[in-house]
Amino acid sequence: MKLRFIEEKTVNLLMIGATFIVFGFFASIVWTIAKTGFPPLTWEMISELPGGGFYLGKEGGILNAIVGSLMIVSGSTLLGLAISIPIVFYINVYLKKNSRLAYFTRLSFDVLFGIPSIVYGAFAFTIMIYFGLKTSLLGGIIVILLLIIPIFVRSMDEVARSAPKELLDAAYSLGATKLEACKVVIRQIAPGIATATLLSVGRAIGDAAGVLFTAGFTDSIPESLDQPAATLPLSVFFQLSSPIPEVRERAYAAALLLTIIVLVLSISGRLITNRFSKNRII
Repeated sequence: MKLRFIEEKTVNLLMIGATFIVFGFFASIVWTIAKTGFPPLTWEMISELPGGGFYLGKEGGILNAIVGSLMIVSGSTLLGLAISIPIVFYINVYLKKNSRLAYFTRLSFDVLFGIPSIVYGAFAFTIMIYFGLKTSLLGGIIVILLLIIPIFVRSMDEVARSAPKELLDAAYSLGATKLEACKVVIRQIAPGIATATLLSVGRAIGDAAGVLFTAGFTDSIPESLDQPAATLPLSVFFQLSSPIPEVRERAYAAALLLTIIVLVLSISGRLITNRFSKNRII
């Protein structure tokens, strides 16, 4: 009895220690970015485009990178939802539970989930060269779309698989078609959709390797899909590589802004998830 008590206390202390280590890393990262990046983070920096000599420490802002990131993320997220939701419904409603096609589909998305973003960028860059396309907003949307579809599908699929089988049986017993049964399932996987969207947006807005190959970089806001687009991660990368201290401080300010955006998305995602969870049937 005493040995079991010691074991439980030891495991409890290890879990508490691991929690504090993770929180310590998080707090250290946030503190480092905030301490250096908050002073130069002004309204002018957020609301203005880079001026002449911006990367030499002169006047200007990062509005081009903010708008470019939002354009790429919003476009790829909407397209990702439009593609991923039908895939999830097909493998969970239209296919049998032990279908080989469903198994290999899930396995394929598991593999795609773990592929580094730079590989997606190199693949998209090769395709763009083959078709004679240049770096553009469309190229950035496409590579981020390829990056986040596996996140969407696997996150929503896990929730859909946990939905009570009786829901579909009840819908079919009332004469519902498979398409009508999907409308029943979607209320159950709504928290999964919100979580998948949160994870996808968080990874998409922080990706630098993929958009470096496909979206390019520009000091202006793109007015069409075939124009280059700047992003916040690349803005941080380029400014942090500068030998000028003022420019490096602006890089930390851009990183702080990116962190704030992700934090807001995380809080919003949790609120949305909690809201939809009230409609779930356990």
